[in-house]
Amino acid sequence: MSFGLRISDTAKGQIRRLDRDLQRRIVARLEQLCVSPVSPPMSDWVEGTRGLRRTRVGGWRVLFTVDMAERVVDVVAVRPRGQAYRGL
Repeated sequence: MSFGLRISDTAKGQIRRLDRDLQRRIVARLEQLCVSPVSPPMSDWVEGTRGLRRTRVGGWRVLFTVDMAERVVDVVAVRPRGQAYRGL
């Protein structure tokens, strides 16, 4: 059974500013996450946070949470690797 997807306005804006190829790769990863969001090769926990997970798309990180009760993946942010965890 697959999960739904909610993307924050901040993450939508970050994705819009990326080049088309990277946008396609991120969308493909989001589709994969909707099938299996907590699979270890697909994503991992962000240390020092509560419930925040990450997945890598090239030099970018997609930060998200998973609501198992509602079966929804909530995308919080899409950030470059060097800035992904600042301010969390």
